[in-house]
Amino acid sequence: MRYQISGKQIDIGEALQTHVKDELGAVMEKYSQRPTDANIVFSRDAHNHVCEATVHLSSGLTAQARGLATEIYAAFDACCAKMDKQLRRYKRRLKDHHRDRSPVEFAGVASYILAADEQEGEEPESLQPIIIAEMETRIPSLSAGEAVMQMELAHANVLVFRNERHGGLNVVYRRDDGNIGWIDPQ
Repeated sequence: MRYQISGKQIDIGEALQTHVKDELGAVMEKYSQRPTDANIVFSRDAHNHVCEATVHLSSGLTAQARGLATEIYAAFDACCAKMDKQLRRYKRRLKDHHRDRSPVEFAGVASYILAADEQEGEEPESLQPIIIAEMETRIPSLSAGEAVMQMELAHANVLVFRNERHGGLNVVYRRDDGNIGWIDPQ
């Protein structure tokens, strides 16, 4: 597994890097998830240390966790405990429901970020929005249950996916009442 351990305006020493590799490696080995790479970022938030970890699994899923504590090692340990809990739940779901699951397939599509209209009340010269960023993004082929699981692992509010049952594009999202919504156009 490739590790990228960095700090935002914090010096990360060798001892902390070794601790991160050992502990996170033990969690990954425990659940035998075959991770491809991990990105761990340490930062400060007032008097607290923050640790954010993102692990990409070979199945195509991504697990994210965040820990907060007054000590930097404690922040990582909290983050690692959350990652452990997520992977344990993920493995239990796979064990219970998806015994013969193949790796997630992705389709590449274009993604656009539109600029917000800054002049409130003024009439724009053209009614076309200005595109400020264009990038490639991947849309996974998943079942609805796996899409909800991926959305929870990534701590996202919305996930667009290709439904592997019929091949159409679907959306799962977190509703304001805390429940999960699923859009499946016919």
